[in-house]
Amino acid sequence: MARDIKLGWDVESLNKAYRQGYMAASMGMERSRCPYRGEVVIAAWEAGWEDAGQIAREQLPASDDLFSRIA
Repeated sequence: MARDIKLGWDVESLNKAYRQGYMAASMGMERSRCPYRGEVVIAAWEAGWEDAGQIAREQLPASDDLFSRIA
């Protein structure tokens, strides 16, 4: 398995961070609550967080905006 000894991350840890970021965004957790340290692992967590947010936005109906809910 590929591992960067000096940075302390490998593919599995990046996948785990991505999945946790995705789950965090799905549950409404703020981006600033990332539990990781280290630029590469934080980037993986944030990528998961951003992807979950993008998917959530795409799944909203086109008419689901503030004005359509008031009317």
